[in-house]
Amino acid sequence: MSSSTVENYLKTILRLQSGGDGNTTVGDIARELGVTPGTVSMMMRHLKERGLVSYVPRRGLSLRPEGEAEALKVVRRHRLIELFLVEVLKLDWSEVHEEAEILEHVISDRLLDRIDTMLGSPTRDPHGDPIPDRNGAIVRDSAVPLVEVDAGDYRVVRVSDEDSALLGWLDEKGLTIGEEFHLTHSDRTAGILELSKTSGKRVQLGIQVAGQVFVEAV
Repeated sequence: MSSSTVENYLKTILRLQSGGDGNTTVGDIARELGVTPGTVSMMMRHLKERGLVSYVPRRGLSLRPEGEAEALKVVRRHRLIELFLVEVLKLDWSEVHEEAEILEHVISDRLLDRIDTMLGSPTRDPHGDPIPDRNGAIVRDSAVPLVEVDAGDYRVVRVSDEDSALLGWLDEKGLTIGEEFHLTHSDRTAGILELSKTSGKRVQLGIQVAGQVFVEAV
């Protein structure tokens, strides 16, 4: 099996584990990657043989320390590449996720280290996601989805980077990383939140969008 396929599986398991209780299932991975459970089961046996996952058929699975370390290396490459594409090549933040999905499998460690040094060893990518350091350490934040907070003053900390249309819309509305605003009105029954920016401009957004914008209080 190709190294890029293995890396995609490890990265997917890490993402699913991070968003849950630390355990995931073959079905979870199959839905995430758009493949059959049988295909996932075959890969899990392969990863288990390599010592990267703990896996018992028809039960949950999880990354072993070696698998988590490999997954974090892929995440580090992806997020540094995204930042390089935005900061150096001046691509829009809505364009870089798919490019990084390709480049993360082919860039060398030597080139990645040069990129890291050039960018000043950054800790966040263009979408606010934390960049693991060379040792795999990753800084966690206390940001919560905008959809879950009450009225008050907040700052955008990170946003989902998998929907380019969403990123374009947020850019148009000025809801980019670091932007501060006041949540003035929240009608969750109607599915609408209203924000007031420091410029005085008001922005309305739906519950689905608000679930992909992560904020912290200011």
